[in-house]
Order: sequence, then structure tokens, then C-alpha cells
Amino acid sequence: MQEKWSIRLIRISAIFGMIGAFLGSHMAGAGSYAFRPIHAHILVVGWLSVFAWGVFYKIFKVRAKKLVTAHGFTAIVGSIGLTMGMWFQFMQPFGLNETFSLIFYIVGGSVLLISFALFVLLTFLIEKEGRR
Repeated sequence: MQEKWSIRLIRISAIFGMIGAFLGSHMAGAGSYAFRPIHAHILVVGWLSVFAWGVFYKIFKVRAKKLVTAHGFTAIVGSIGLTMGMWFQFMQPFGLNETFSLIFYIVGGSVLLISFALFVLLTFLIEKEGRR
């Protein structure tokens, strides 16, 4: 189970890394830094954090398998929700309703916060020997 979540999270982080690099190159080429907060969150949350979680599951064996699944789902949904919510809120790409954009942003961030809390809990539930 952990092996599947490890590779899923690492693949998602690779996609985030590519999107973040693309946004950075777009901002540099356009001479506009309007995407700066979104770019930063895509790289820090989507690329760095999700990658670190994937590596954690590769290195350590966790006793609570259902929490691994809950964490994996909240990590993916939260990182996508937060960064898309930021995009909706700050860039207003489709002329979405401001209330919808704000709620999307808040819910995405809240799910991501739950993911971080679950990860903290999971770090205390590793097998005694620690490594696989």
C-alpha cells in the first residue's frame, strides 16, 4: 500500500514541478510576476512537500495503513485545491464568481492543512526499526 502511495505522490510532485517551472519561465519571458504567489505555492506545496511525503513512504514503514490512504488523498486533493483556488482567487481566469473562488481556495487550503496534520501523526506511527 505504501509503495503505491509513494509513487503516486512522487508522480504528482513531478507534475507540480513541471507546472511550477513552466510558470517561472513564463513570468521571466513575459516580464510579469503576477503568478508569483501561485508559482511559489505550486513549487513549495505541490513539488517539495508532496515529493517529501512520497519519499517518506518509500523509506519508512507506517503501522496505520488507513491513515496512509487518508493522508495520500488529502495531500493530492489539498495541494491541487489550494493552488487552483489561489489561481481562481487572484487571477480570476474564467470570470468565476468571487464567492466560489474564495470557498474553493479556503477548502483546498483546509484539506491541505488536514494533510499536514495527518502527516505529523503518521511520523509517530512508524515501525520500531524505522527503515524497511
